[in-house]
Amino acid sequence: MVRIEKLDRVFVIKGWDAIRRGGDTLLVAPTGSGKTLAAFLLGIDQCLTTPHDAPAGIRVVYLSPLKSLVYDVERNLRAPLIGIGHKAAMLQQPVRQVQVDIRTGDTPQKERRRQAGEPGDILVTTPESIFLLLGSKARENLRLVHSVIVDEIHALAPTKRGVHLALSLERLTRLCIARPQRIGLSATVRPVEEVARFLGGLSTVEIVDLSSRPHLDLQVRVPVPDMENPPVTTKPPRSGSILAQDTKEAGRPADGMGDRGIWPAVYTQLIRQVRDNQATIIFVNSRGLCERLTQRLNELAGEELVRSHHGSVSHEKRTEIEEGLKAGRIQGIVATSSLELGIDMGGCGPSHSRGITWLGGARPAARRSGGTPGGGGQRWTYLPQVSR
Repeated sequence: MVRIEKLDRVFVIKGWDAIRRGGDTLLVAPTGSGKTLAAFLLGIDQCLTTPHDAPAGIRVVYLSPLKSLVYDVERNLRAPLIGIGHKAAMLQQPVRQVQVDIRTGDTPQKERRRQAGEPGDILVTTPESIFLLLGSKARENLRLVHSVIVDEIHALAPTKRGVHLALSLERLTRLCIARPQRIGLSATVRPVEEVARFLGGLSTVEIVDLSSRPHLDLQVRVPVPDMENPPVTTKPPRSGSILAQDTKEAGRPADGMGDRGIWPAVYTQLIRQVRDNQATIIFVNSRGLCERLTQRLNELAGEELVRSHHGSVSHEKRTEIEEGLKAGRIQGIVATSSLELGIDMGGCGPSHSRGITWLGGARPAARRSGGTPGGGGQRWTYLPQVSR
């Protein structure tokens, strides 16, 4: 979430007005326009005005297909809540404390038991975790839900996860005392009307669409002049499984006398791009390639130039890497092409030059990263891979 003075006030007002009317709403706008804040404002207001003696229970549910984004939103949500508390103290006005809980596959059992007995007002979670919650004894804590926010809805609607989520939304509706308001958020959703029907089911959905045509800065770079006959680069042999894997993927001989394939040229271009930008994300197709490419780039650069980010990395390490990239402490990361990466590149700030590179078929994740490709100083580069 971004500070209010940096948001698109027109969008926040229009989005909030639509949500305040109480019907299901789909908000479509570029990254950084204030979609998440607009979606949360009414829910936070209702939580703050809930009587102190009201029964405990979850009142707002935020769902994201990105586990990392769940933690990011939770952190950013605490800031305005703390600010509201400080402002109320300055005005000497009593205010209800709003508690935010996280529920993902990484949540420890002790914390889950605590949430079952002492549920927070706002639950930040994933579609899979809400499904499990609806099938447990803790589902009784969901009866008071009045708002459900579905972020990155474009990544869910056309997939099996979306079908799964649609079922969970209907189960939640039947469980609650009153039908919860559904709020969908996206920067890249198309077609808007189809996704609105997915969000609302049989209910009418109001669409607030302030999306604009992206200004793309897209380059397609061929690493070598002839990809079918790449040059051979003489270099000393390397040992270990990385050599074998690189040999398998690049199609070069393993005798150590030459480095045949497009990878030597790719390495050079990637290192140059990372050093030319203050924040760079490189998308690849698999976790194994992610680790091997990270190691090879760091070897050639002679420093820890990039870090690996994928689902097998611990939650603590993923958080450290994401925060380091956004803060400028890490120049670049190599990430898998799944939805494991929850970084909004808009969060790097307009003063950063931002580069996003994807190799071969990894581009679906690149399209989802940061919402609006090419927006706000991002440079996108596609390096095609030779067919195998």
